[in-house]
Amino acid sequence: MHTPWKINNQIWRLLAYPRIRFIFALNGIPWGRGWRLYGVPIVQKHHLSRMSFGPGLQLRSSVRSNPLGPNHPVILCTWQAGARLQAGANFAMTGGSLCAAQCILIGDDVAVGANTVITDTDFHPLSYAARHSDPADGAVLPVTIEDDVFIGMNCLILKGVTIGQGSVVGAGSVVTREVPPHSIVAGNPARLVRELELADLEWVR
Repeated sequence: MHTPWKINNQIWRLLAYPRIRFIFALNGIPWGRGWRLYGVPIVQKHHLSRMSFGPGLQLRSSVRSNPLGPNHPVILCTWQAGARLQAGANFAMTGGSLCAAQCILIGDDVAVGANTVITDTDFHPLSYAARHSDPADGAVLPVTIEDDVFIGMNCLILKGVTIGQGSVVGAGSVVTREVPPHSIVAGNPARLVRELELADLEWVR
């Protein structure tokens, strides 16, 4: 009773449940065990793509669901035919977007802070001539986020990136290259701050 807003969140979660189940069923996304969705996410799934999430999924799409204030609902998008968006067990995300033109693979126990965007495409070509002929033909490279990663709020994870197991991405970072396992990166572009020490890893366990 010391946190009454959490009661309100649970009430709204249950009221939205039928609508959310319908949206996922309409898009052919299997419903998982132990899912908790606060607010209604935006699902934009290409009919010739794959989208799946493991047990324990938590998505926070309403402003009231997180004190950091998501600025829009979680957006789950497979943008092109053949695209694959997959997250493992206990994936958690507040606001922000996941947009796969080719492939975004997310491991188990990954947490993504408020208003972060993860995408495997530039969307638009760099060449103005190419933009005239096909404005949606941007470069595409798969994104992989391994187990136990924490990504802070307001980050941008770009195409071709692999974030190694157990790593931390500082808030507001723009990640353009590989992040080694068990390390902390931050900044724009994100750079190595330090490697996580054994004491840090033991505390996480």
